[in-house]
Amino acid sequence: MKRIFLIVLDSVGIGEMPDAGTYGDEGSNTLAAAASSAAFSMPNLQKIGLFNIDGVSCRPAAEHPTGAFARMTEVSKGKDTTIGHWEIAGINSQKPLPTYPNGFPQELLQEFSRKTGRGVLCNKPYSGTEVIRDYGQEHERTGALIVYTSADSVFQVAAHEDVVPVDELYRDCEIARKMLVGEHNVGRVIARPFVGKYPDYTRTTRRHDFSVLPPAVTMLDQLSEAGNDVIAVGKINDIFAGRGITEFTRTTGNDDGLAKTIELTERDFHGLCFVNLVDFDMLYGHRNDVEGYAKGLTAVDKAVPALLEHLEEDDLLMFTADHGCDPSTPSTDHSREYTPWVIAGPGVKAGANLGTLPTFADIGATILDAFGVPSKVTGTSRLSSIVR
Repeated sequence: MKRIFLIVLDSVGIGEMPDAGTYGDEGSNTLAAAASSAAFSMPNLQKIGLFNIDGVSCRPAAEHPTGAFARMTEVSKGKDTTIGHWEIAGINSQKPLPTYPNGFPQELLQEFSRKTGRGVLCNKPYSGTEVIRDYGQEHERTGALIVYTSADSVFQVAAHEDVVPVDELYRDCEIARKMLVGEHNVGRVIARPFVGKYPDYTRTTRRHDFSVLPPAVTMLDQLSEAGNDVIAVGKINDIFAGRGITEFTRTTGNDDGLAKTIELTERDFHGLCFVNLVDFDMLYGHRNDVEGYAKGLTAVDKAVPALLEHLEEDDLLMFTADHGCDPSTPSTDHSREYTPWVIAGPGVKAGANLGTLPTFADIGATILDAFGVPSKVTGTSRLSSIVR
């Protein structure tokens, strides 16, 4: 194999997993929710085999799918971005990352305030758009940082760019990242800059994630150590704290991520291009925006022909997801769902249905096998079932 393009449709789950009730996610089905909108149209991924996957019935299956496809089961304990991406890359996380439904310990925040020289506001689980509306004026008046969390393992810091310059906000988040170790080893510290005047504050695209290092070897480590290119697009570099990545580019959203990925299909390299399209989660899932979600998926589908155009015989294009975030349920949190794995390319076995696979890590093991790298990650390679 020469090039593999792995695109994570962030939060595009395809139906509740058997243990969804444990997570309060009974009935969640992100793809079906988006498909309920008149704005939803995915004929290109339909042709490849998206709606031929086990349990996916929100659109008719293709009679003669051109690609290979599977339903992926998350074996790790969690339903967040970090855990999901780590599992795709070959890590089975049986110890959940810490969450803070009642906010962070006061002694931790006191130390954070001492080191940053700024006070702290909020300290609760909160919607990212609502927290700046509810605390933005006080933040502007006092200069205190807005610290909040969610159902995920995150320590989020919001600040107005005119009050706290973005570089200073990043330094504050680096301080938090160094503090959050041991029992408080959260998955991500996230800088959330915003602009505007009350009540019309808006978050900017200069978000930055400071992630905990993966606890074990990943397919990215193995690929790069073997001399392959590992090109990260979007927040992939942040999720893996830069480890195992040879080149990265940030994006301002899905459209920018797709455009940069299409550019990379026209470029000669040898290895993996690993992409995250974050808008589904950040803009639509967490805001219960069914129509926005549907339009976002439609836009991705329209980009499929351009993504396929420059694929060579030894190239693969893969789509998957890291968890669900059903925009039609009362919850605004992630949901415990199966995810899709759809594979296209000139050498793919048309109509290969891999069924329901036991772990996201099969993706990482398959990619390592495709590049002839002996796998040290969990998961089983499915390469022989996918390519001719």
